[in-house]
Amino acid sequence: MESTQVSHVLYHNTLTKPTPGLTPVHLGVTCLLRNTLCPLSGNLAAPHAQGEPLWVQNLVTGTEDQGENEPSSEARAGTLPLLPCASAYVTPQPPFCQPLAPELRVRQLELGAEHVLLLCEAGQVFSWGGGRHGQLGHGTLEAELEPRLLEALQGLRMAEVAAGGWHSVCVSETGDIYIWGWNESGQLALPIKSSAEDKMAVRREATELNEDSLKGEEAAMADVGAPALFIAIQPFPALLDLPTGSDAVKASCGSRHTAVVTRTGELYTWGWGKYGQLGHKDSSSLDRPCRVEYFSEKQLEVRAVTCGPWNTYVYATEREKV
Repeated sequence: MESTQVSHVLYHNTLTKPTPGLTPVHLGVTCLLRNTLCPLSGNLAAPHAQGEPLWVQNLVTGTEDQGENEPSSEARAGTLPLLPCASAYVTPQPPFCQPLAPELRVRQLELGAEHVLLLCEAGQVFSWGGGRHGQLGHGTLEAELEPRLLEALQGLRMAEVAAGGWHSVCVSETGDIYIWGWNESGQLALPIKSSAEDKMAVRREATELNEDSLKGEEAAMADVGAPALFIAIQPFPALLDLPTGSDAVKASCGSRHTAVVTRTGELYTWGWGKYGQLGHKDSSSLDRPCRVEYFSEKQLEVRAVTCGPWNTYVYATEREKV
């Protein structure tokens, strides 16, 4: 006897490792497929070659055929874990439409891992979603269910916004950079714990070399027990200046790194660099903006930048010879 159950296989575009007995499908959305369990063979067979989105069918979890006195499938329908042992769930509902306020006209929309940034035609920034890393910029770590105006930037016209995994950046029409959220890898260009501790160690080492100096002894005593100065979370927008005072025109964020293009066509990057995404010919991370020298050396003018989670793409053209 065959029994019907809901498969916990997640189809996200295509399967990277095909599962025996399952037909890979290509869908425009992430969905779960109901499959038929064959106890004799132990394989899962898809009843339809192309599969069915979760919202077009009922979720039936029984192992036997329904009798007349058993609850209907609708009564037993519920949610399923999106991933095994995960805290996220999917619901059997189609994509929904959430209307915005009539006066709110959207110019740009950016998505982070858990939050959304919206830039309206008036140059004002709105954010909503998860806020546990300060990525919403409202000065708290609370989530927001509806678009909320960033009051700290009210009155300043923004030209562009960018959302990283858990941090946010915006560029004003005058070329200023505002940044907020999680600073775990220095993606906000603010001091991180590791670099602050390194500076403290260097200071102690320098103090030890001057032990015979009374002034050095006093400095050593002052350093003992002093907390390392670093910032883990910046819950409201902070103004960021580039090293040369250049004006920014474009910005993009990866999972934990940030890239900015200046008005003069230079590229600055900072944050997590483990996979070489910063472009500085190494895999070190930086908690300060640093110019990517490659484009200067090749006489290239950077026009645009787009960050993936762990990589960076740049559009550049040859500089005009004067």
